[in-house]
Amino acid sequence: MPVMTEPKLIAGNANTPLAHAIARRMSMHRGMSVNLVDARVERFNDQEIFVEVYENVRGEDMYIIQPTSNPANDNLMELLIMTDALKRSSADRITAVIPYFGYARQDRRAKARTPISAKLVANLLTEAGVDRVLTLDLHAAQIQGFFDIPVDNLYASPVFALDILHNFRGQLDDVMVISPDVGGVARARELAKRIGAPLAIVDKRREKAGEVAGMTVIGDVTGKKCFIVDDICDTAGTLCKAAEVLMEAGATEVHAYITHGVLSGPAVERVRNSVMKSLVITDSIQATPATLACPNIRIVPTAPMFAQAILNTWSGTSVSSLFETDTLVPIYEGFYSQS
Repeated sequence: MPVMTEPKLIAGNANTPLAHAIARRMSMHRGMSVNLVDARVERFNDQEIFVEVYENVRGEDMYIIQPTSNPANDNLMELLIMTDALKRSSADRITAVIPYFGYARQDRRAKARTPISAKLVANLLTEAGVDRVLTLDLHAAQIQGFFDIPVDNLYASPVFALDILHNFRGQLDDVMVISPDVGGVARARELAKRIGAPLAIVDKRREKAGEVAGMTVIGDVTGKKCFIVDDICDTAGTLCKAAEVLMEAGATEVHAYITHGVLSGPAVERVRNSVMKSLVITDSIQATPATLACPNIRIVPTAPMFAQAILNTWSGTSVSSLFETDTLVPIYEGFYSQS
């Protein structure tokens, strides 16, 4: 049964534009104004984080919007301290809305004497008082099992499918979806199924960690518009190299759909100078001015999906319904026309 209290949003400093966008979308869905809870999240001179909530949150259903992107440690600590502040203020339920879950790439011990940092972060969130996690495209699905609390993992592929169907209407016969490695085949296959496209793989061979010695295209991409699909783009070196290999193999165009645009170091400049016609990312991480200025980087919004997911969580209805195209089409009606 729906609870009587209204859902309340609070945001850290990691991605305030997304937090405000989610609040606006919830206002549209609810037909009433939804604002962020008035609070301050700031630092002392020695960079200690301090949080003060100015509104009464006793018995409230609270949603903290805070990706743990760069600077990952600062944003994670903000999230933990905000959770503690709300818990000590007698909030009824605390849901951490983490559009980008930092440390997710450290989900296993790839070598001896290394940590499983994703599990450590899960423990920290749980011990701090988080009751539920809402996130987007975890790097590894098994991270959900690191938590002893409910985790709702949303997917960007349904939104990417809407974007492709809208922007490449009438060209889908020439489209091919590309997985940039064998490990990402399931993600690429999901998008390929949604848009009715075939699938190919770029197989990477590494001489040592962080360096790609060679790439081979598995599948015939001749005459195809290729869409590389992945969850994270960090320095963009491998992505840009994969685009070059696809063009050399006969592709006519290469586009990339990446959920989380980390885009650190020389990434934006590499994308700007690459053979890719476009790199499409979500706003799970706040875009830098360089990213916004890059002519071949485009950002698709996640606020409509997160707003509906929060409302579904609050009302006790299905979050997995957001994986269905029929559910997303009306939510994204102002962005994409499928007619």
